[in-house]
Amino acid sequence: MNNVKVLTEFFFSNAQGKSIVDSTGRYIGKVKDMVVLWNDLTPHVTGIKTQQGLFPIELVDVFENNVIKLTASLETLQTKPLLDNELYVGRWLLDKQIIDLKGSRLVRVNDITLSWVMHENKKSLILVAADIGVRGIFRRIGLEFLVKGLKNNLIGLQYIKPLEARTSRLQLTQEKQQLEQLHPADIADLIEQMDYKHRSNFLKSLDYQQAVEAISEMDLDTQIEVIAQMDANHASDILEEMPPDEAADILGEMSPKATQELLNLMANEEAEEVRGLMEYPDDSAGGLMTTEYVWFLSNLTVSQAVDNLRTIALEVETAYYIYILDEAKHLLGVISLKELILASPDKLLESMMHKKIITVKPYENYHKVAETVSKYGLFAAPVVNDNGSMLGIVTVDDILQLLLPERSVFNAGLLFKGSKIASRRW
Repeated sequence: MNNVKVLTEFFFSNAQGKSIVDSTGRYIGKVKDMVVLWNDLTPHVTGIKTQQGLFPIELVDVFENNVIKLTASLETLQTKPLLDNELYVGRWLLDKQIIDLKGSRLVRVNDITLSWVMHENKKSLILVAADIGVRGIFRRIGLEFLVKGLKNNLIGLQYIKPLEARTSRLQLTQEKQQLEQLHPADIADLIEQMDYKHRSNFLKSLDYQQAVEAISEMDLDTQIEVIAQMDANHASDILEEMPPDEAADILGEMSPKATQELLNLMANEEAEEVRGLMEYPDDSAGGLMTTEYVWFLSNLTVSQAVDNLRTIALEVETAYYIYILDEAKHLLGVISLKELILASPDKLLESMMHKKIITVKPYENYHKVAETVSKYGLFAAPVVNDNGSMLGIVTVDDILQLLLPERSVFNAGLLFKGSKIASRRW
């Protein structure tokens, strides 16, 4: 906008709770929230919510000290309805996640910057930026003085827009380019915040691989919901690309009819793997394990193993360990990825593998598996049957999904603090 004059600037948290008086100075109430109209132009405030209702922003005369003064008297004040394309700043924007386009990351809105501006002799209150920094949190609880040395961390609101009016979700203005740079877990967070309808539409906007990775990062309830929304062919394709243990978890919670339909549409090999995993209880090692892991025969050299690893590593869930099997898939030994890389190229795997291996049985409870992984400092534990045949592996991530069902700020390192994670104890 040309010829725009900024009159004053303040934070939303500074306005919340301010007293409102009429033109004669009589007390009306306190500011509970503000209503904003979010269109293609700059988002601007259209009303102020009080206990008495929603007053049009045009009635606001001045903000002075801790008081907002209106231009009309109490007897003549009129409230306005909330329009379909309006939303509450505090209710729908504050504490919500947005995407920082510059950093390609999810951040939280801790406060909002607003400005009174004059344009063509018309005064407007516009939203300028989202405060995503620590200072915004302290400001809201009245302790900003403790962090005066910190700079405000602001993101211009021109980079974001509401997904829809009266929702808690925000999306990119240029989502296609920016989503490609986001971690799948961040995309999953966005989708989980959306309602049923918008989840489906949003997933359709993603490319195939991005959708698979995002769904893999969702909680189980959301995974089931989004898979159920898809047409059967699309859903089966997604399930084929997911780790088989995750696909088994999803299908295990769906109706027998839907499960059978999707399994029939999947490729035979992937479908059989999933069917096998579904036979185990959800909280058992067998129910948690994945059948995707790296294994080689013992007569391979390190050079041959490394060459093969380059081909198959992308297809497995984890490559922390290399498992050595015989032709019948009996577990003979294990080698860490680090050991493999550092070893002499002509050395045989049989000569360097660890034969004393820590294993778990498929029907062991996940608590027992977690104890084993923690005690011996493993990233993954091989699952073997009574005959010593390898069935799959249980990773730390698999265990965390049960111990910490919601994605958390804690990671595996925190959960297993004190254990010798990734040590050479098998």
